[in-house]
Amino acid sequence: MATTSDIRNGLCIRYNHDIYKIIEFLHVKPGKGPAFVRTKLRSVTSGKVLDNTFSAGHKIEEVRVETHTFQFLYSEGDTFHFMNTEDYNQITLQRSALDAPDLLKEGEVVTILINTEDGGSPLSVEMPASVVLEVTHTEPGVKGNTATNATKPATVETGAIVNVPLFINEGDKIKIETEKGTYKERVKE
Repeated sequence: MATTSDIRNGLCIRYNHDIYKIIEFLHVKPGKGPAFVRTKLRSVTSGKVLDNTFSAGHKIEEVRVETHTFQFLYSEGDTFHFMNTEDYNQITLQRSALDAPDLLKEGEVVTILINTEDGGSPLSVEMPASVVLEVTHTEPGVKGNTATNATKPATVETGAIVNVPLFINEGDKIKIETEKGTYKERVKE
């Protein structure tokens, strides 16, 4: 058993008869009243995000997980196929287990959390902090429209749509922050 002082991003816990991964947390010590921890939890089975507050010292049940490096092979509908880079075993996961499935390119290396308590079932997929993708379609920018931080939608090679600055053109490679799905910078070859 762990307590609220052990809460950190990426920790998997058992809560309300389900397994949740902590994606955000904040320790709050108000001037009046007891301290508490405000958390944002994502269910690893359904993908639903839940806001929850734990009082300080609250006991939480930690789930023991292992992390393994997998390479994304391909997708069929809502089924995604991955290969373990160490022993070449392949697994399939549903779209709901992935944090940002629209930003996943074939050959991308990801980290998969595996539950060691129930015989090794995969829990969730952790994407790299950012990915580099090529813009396949975007409208040309309008000259003189740069007084404000104007953006335009751009479709990248995986099919995801990302808002980018007006100077981005088709064929440019851009770095995208996977956590928020936002444009970060243009990448020079």
